[in-house]
Amino acid sequence: MFLDMLMAVAKMIDRPATVETSQALESALRYFREAAPKHTADEEDSLFPRMRQIQDPQIVAVFSRMEKLEEEHRWAAPLHAALERLGAQYLSNGALSDVEIAEFRNSVASLASMYEQHIRFEDELVFPLAARMLSDAAKLAIADEMGERRNARIDIRQS
Repeated sequence: MFLDMLMAVAKMIDRPATVETSQALESALRYFREAAPKHTADEEDSLFPRMRQIQDPQIVAVFSRMEKLEEEHRWAAPLHAALERLGAQYLSNGALSDVEIAEFRNSVASLASMYEQHIRFEDELVFPLAARMLSDAAKLAIADEMGERRNARIDIRQS
């Protein structure tokens, strides 16, 4: 959803900022600044280490591709930084130069392309495999760690 917001803003960023465009941009930037790093930590600090401990051919087969997910997290960081910088400038000034518009659009397009594959891989392979292979105790521990990152309790226990 927030990537879609960035893509919509990228289409209109060559025009003066409107209230709607500014709100969409602020929301998307806030998500990628605050929530996305927590999602990355959920995977890299909680989920992936537990999955690496399981000696199963399915996990081993998927794991070489999972390392690519971690690389993509690092690859995306400078693009997010550029969007944060350019987005803040757009919100402050209401406009960007032609060079800055091109940089904003290229950064959004690069992220959109990467995230499309990244999310599909997570949703179709990694998360279903984790759901099948991780023990209930591991799932509870991951949920607790996710909750701590968000200062919230995530209860996945079934009654």
